[in-house]
Order: sequence, then C-alpha cells, then structure tokens
Amino acid sequence: MRNGRQEALELLCLWGHGGAARRSGTGTEAAMKDAEQRWISRRRVLQSGLLAAGAAAAPWGWQAAAEEPAGPSWTIGNDRIERTLTFDPARGLYTSRFSHLQTGAQLVTAGRGGRSAGQEFSFLCNGQGCAGTNRAFGLVSGGLSTWPKGKALTVRLRHRKLPLEVDAVYSVYDGHAATRKHLVLRNTGTEPLHLSHLNVEALDLSLGPENELTLLTQYGAVPREIFYTGRSEDAGLLVANGRTGQGMAVISEVPGYMKRTEIGGWDSPDAVRIGVMYDTDLMPFERMIEPGEEFATAAASLVSFRNGDGFRDPHWALPSYTAQVLERRVDREGPPWIYNTWEPFERGINRDKALELIEAAGAMGMEIFTIDDGWQQDYGSNAVNLSSFPGGLEPILKAVESRGMRLGLWIPMAAIAKTAADYRPEWAALDQQGNPKTTGTMAGQMTVMCMATDYRDRAAARINDAIERFRLAYVKLDLTTIFNAYGEAPGCWAKGHYHAGWAESLIRIYEGISYVTAKVYEKHPDVLLDLTFELWGQKHIIDAGLLAAGDLDWMSNVDDRTRDAAGPRQARQLLYARAATMPAEAMLIGNLHAELPTIEESFATAIGSAPLLLGDLRKLSAADRAWYHEKTGWFKALRRKTKISESFFPLGSWRQVTAAAWDGFARMARNGDGVIVLFRNESDAAEARVKLPLLPAGAYRLRSVITGVEVGTVSQADWAGGVAVRFPEGQPVEVLEVTAVRS
Repeated sequence: MRNGRQEALELLCLWGHGGAARRSGTGTEAAMKDAEQRWISRRRVLQSGLLAAGAAAAPWGWQAAAEEPAGPSWTIGNDRIERTLTFDPARGLYTSRFSHLQTGAQLVTAGRGGRSAGQEFSFLCNGQGCAGTNRAFGLVSGGLSTWPKGKALTVRLRHRKLPLEVDAVYSVYDGHAATRKHLVLRNTGTEPLHLSHLNVEALDLSLGPENELTLLTQYGAVPREIFYTGRSEDAGLLVANGRTGQGMAVISEVPGYMKRTEIGGWDSPDAVRIGVMYDTDLMPFERMIEPGEEFATAAASLVSFRNGDGFRDPHWALPSYTAQVLERRVDREGPPWIYNTWEPFERGINRDKALELIEAAGAMGMEIFTIDDGWQQDYGSNAVNLSSFPGGLEPILKAVESRGMRLGLWIPMAAIAKTAADYRPEWAALDQQGNPKTTGTMAGQMTVMCMATDYRDRAAARINDAIERFRLAYVKLDLTTIFNAYGEAPGCWAKGHYHAGWAESLIRIYEGISYVTAKVYEKHPDVLLDLTFELWGQKHIIDAGLLAAGDLDWMSNVDDRTRDAAGPRQARQLLYARAATMPAEAMLIGNLHAELPTIEESFATAIGSAPLLLGDLRKLSAADRAWYHEKTGWFKALRRKTKISESFFPLGSWRQVTAAAWDGFARMARNGDGVIVLFRNESDAAEARVKLPLLPAGAYRLRSVITGVEVGTVSQADWAGGVAVRFPEGQPVEVLEVTAVRS
C-alpha cells in the first residue's frame, strides 16, 4: 500500500507533466524520481492542494521551468506597470515579466532555467486538473485592445482533450500601477462541464526574502503572519517587503463568502505565492457550464505600491484605484447626502411623520430622502401601505421634490411574503430537509426566494417598476439572499433550479443578484443601488464583488439611539478598518442619528464615507437645521471641486477607536486640497498632533470649518514632523479645510 507522500508525489508529477505520466509503469517511476530530485517536501505538496485523498487542483502549484524555447509573448502596461505573458508549448501560459516601472521593481522572477512564476490560473474541470502551466492547453490567439482610459490583453487557450476554451483577460488603467484579471471559460462541446477549485490569479511574487516580508489582512488593516488563508473579510490584502517598502495589494472581486485568498510566504526563500480563489471548503465553489455557455469569473486586481514613497504609497494608490476603477459611478461627483427613516421610526413611519421629516431634511441640505421598511403593503409588492400613507406616495414624492431632493425606497430583493404576486413555491429556496427557507424580519417570517430561478426576472421587474412609478434616485436592496447575517444556513437545496446542487447554489445566488442589478441598470443607468450587508450575507461586509454588482453598501447598523450608545465611534471603527482597500464613498454606515450625540460629531463622522444620517429630524432646532445646511453645502462644494477620494489617511487612535484618545482621518486630493477631521472623544486633549508626511511638497492653508476661522499656513515639512491642531473651545471635533497654496 502506498503512503501519503508517495501518492502526493504521483499527483504532483501528473499535474506538472500535463498528465503525460501515469500511475503505473515506468512513466510514474521516472516522474516520481524527478519530483524527488526537486526536493519537494510533503508540507509543500499538501499546501499546494495536491492531497492524496483525490484529484484536487493545486491552489497555486509549483513546477520547474521548462528548457524548451518560449513561444509568443504579449506585454500589457502603461507608464507605471507592465506585465508580460508568454506562451511556451512545453510550459503553457505564464507571467514572464512583471515590472513596477516607477520604482524599477521586478515583481516576478521567471525565465528559462529558473523557477516558474506560478500557474497563472488553475481549476478542476470534470475532475481533471487544468492550469495555465500544465501543458493541458494549446494557444488559439492573443491580442491587445484599447479603450479611452486603458487597455486589455486577451489570450485564448484551448484544452487539448476537454471541449473547453479559456480566455485569460488582463486589463490596465491609465494612471494606476495595477493589473486586473479575469477568466472566461467556454464550453465548446455537447455535454455540461463541471468546474471546481477555481484559482483566478496564481503568481509567485518576488518581493524579497521571507524574513523581510509583511502582510496586512482584513481589508489591509490587520498585521498577520505571511502564511495565511484569507476569507470573506479579506477583500484586500497587502503583502510587502518591510525593508524596501515594495509591495503588492491583492484585491479580490470574488463575492462575499465565496472568497478565498492564499498567501504562501513560507514556501520559498525568495518568493511569496498568492492565489485569488473561489472557496473550496467552507462555502465550496462548484459551477456547471452548459454546452455553448460562457462563464466569466470574478476579477482579481494586483496593485503595486511602495510604502512611504509619495503617491506610490498605498494610502494614495489604493483609494484612487478602487474609487476610479472598481466603483461604477459614485466617484464622478461623490455620493449624495442620504436621509433614511429606519431609526427611530422603523415600520411605524407614516405620511404625517414623513412630511415633517421631509421639511427638516430639505432645510438641512439632504439630497435623497429614503423611506425604509413600512411604506409597502407587503414584502415583495410595490403596492403602497394605504393605512400609513393615505393617497399613496404621490404626496410624499411631491413634497420631496419640492424641497430639491429625490426619493429613495427600501425594497427586499428575495425575502418576500407568500401573499406577494412574485411568490411561487417552486422558486422558494429549500433547506436541507426540503422545507422552504424563511428569514426573520420586522414584519415576521418571510420566505427566501432562490435567486438561481426565474424569480430573479420578477425581482428585477418589480424594482424597475418602483423606480419608474416613484421616480427613485436610490434603492436600498435588503434582507437575506444567500446567507442570513444572523445565523440561518446558506444556499438552496431545491432540485430543478439553475443549480445542480447545494454547492453550486452558492455562486448561482450571487450571480442572481448581479443579474438583477444588471437588468435594473440597463433601464435606469443613473439610479444608485445599495446592496446591504444583510443581502450580501455577513455583518459589516464590503468587497469589490459587491461593487461589481452595485453602487453602495449599507455596511452596518450601529446602535446610536442614545447619547451613550456605540454611535459615531464604532461607525469610524468600521470605516478605518476598511478604507485601506475599499472605497470609503461606497460605505453607507447606518445608523447615525443626526441629533445625537452632538450634531458636530455626527456630521464630521458622516463625511468620512458616503454621508448617511437617520434620527428624528423634527427634534433639530431651526438653528441646528441651518447649521447642517451650511456644513453640508460646504462639503458638497468641496467634493465637487476636489478629488478627496484619491486618498484616505486614518489618524490618531484609528486602529482601536477609544474614548481615551483622539482619532481622525484625512481625505486629500493629489493637488494638495482636502479635509482633515479630528475627534477629541473623552481624552481631554487640548490638541492633536497630525502627521501627514506623504503630502506633496508646498504650503497649505488651514481653515476651521467648525469655527470659520483661518488657522494658519503650514509646509510639507511641518506635516512630516507633526502639526499641532487645537480643538475649538467646547467642541468635540475639529474639521479643517486644507487648501494648497498655489504660486
């Protein structure tokens, strides 16, 4: 009986030689001997996913470089980044060169006679291991295309045995040291193909020796060991050389719980392995591709940076990239100021309350007035609750628009009542026992419809109808789809849906969400769609997969009902922990009450992300409403003229917001203009010393937005050493408008 190591080595040989070796005979013996000579340890084999238990695909894989001459190459890049792809008939498709042109760094070491730069991609198809570099594919074509702000390279491969084509698509964008990659898998046969163990981006990055590497996880804010598996909250990971500062941000657009990112920093003395994957175990990825069907994978972005090096530092490079490339349209003009009725009114909102709130919101300068749950007669219906809103929403709509605002509405996407017109029992998601899945809501238990059925067309039609009927500018799409954020089991076990089984239902439900939003954007390209954390399936989650499907993310429901509640401090904790790799202006952080704990702190916190306020606006005095109007007007003007989305700098006690110390943030444009926001908390600090060493050289004029007083002018050298900013007397916050002094 063979031992585990022998079996694993056999699998390694089969993988590395494109299936040329067999499990019996001299071919296997020769391949095993070759593998032994490569000094592959059992740990490395197992880490690569080549388990003796079965034919699993390697998450990133290792193989020696072939000695045969390389074939055609293509280079895609701009003035900041270049990536060269080479196809060698004996070696397959691989990244032969990856350069950060601004720093001169070579990010992979691949070449003849050397080690591979990684498998490029990998997956199982009908149980067969497929990878860019396992010689399973022949080259069909390769070519570059351009668009106004970037380029794309598509390399088409054809499997030598399976009826399968793979397009590896690489994109670059002007002004960004980044590549973005996805795959398109095409079934050219007459029978379905089964996919699993999908790895979109598989590279060995050359950033320096192991003992110099660092890793920031959990949206790029939490230091961890360099041998690491990233899950749903690891939407952005930063791996770097701690001595040179050269690094790479790995941003996955795989949605929600399907996400898995592997960082293998302990496997090689001179390279760190990365794999941007769909999950294989906790929320396993499976996908059938029908004959003639194409499956486009999620994309993976690699953003090169160098810590401490001006605009190449990730505090500049990443916010600029995520806002300008990953966001659909918010970055053009900035997000609107949104008011939402959910707290404190919940389902008790009615016409009279809404009309009073509209008057207050208009006086404050809000731009979108949103009625949350309670406006509708039933979940899954656009019929208005006439008991609460006599005459329907037309009086509300007229009042909103007369105050210069637009209307927004809360709409559940998949959790609906059995009495709703869109309900059909055959479209309901089923649990493992075959019972219809339900989810708890403020209106009681609702049935969860499976987004991998024709229900998705009904959901899209209902949302489009609401947008047209009520002239909506914003829709908050909410409640359970794939995975209830409070503990109900994920996925769908029904038969006869667009998924072959439970595992495939997971990705198909995420695809169903994107299908619905695409149908809505097709008819209403200017509407803002908010995909809440409950819809995406996890508390406080945001990722690039969500941004590929929608505009905004109602990321959390922070308690802010009383003066001593978690409130703005916990809202800022959420912001600081995510803004390193996710665009701040995609984050709607509920539920900050406009009247608590102070209007200054509520306003100052709101301008860190997409500005969202709740609360009983009727309690605000006329003076408070006028104060908000002045301050929101100032911020709108600043955002229109200044690209503050180009950076995000957390300040003070940002890693752990605490009552005992000050915290804050700076949002700056590359031209030197921007805003600095500081929070005293309960620290009794008279001043905060602000260090911003990455600002461009020059002089900066500071004006207090809170007091309206000119504070003074400082230099870039002052920022590097630390500028002492005094808190205004009796105020919990300071907001500084920063203007670069132009000669």
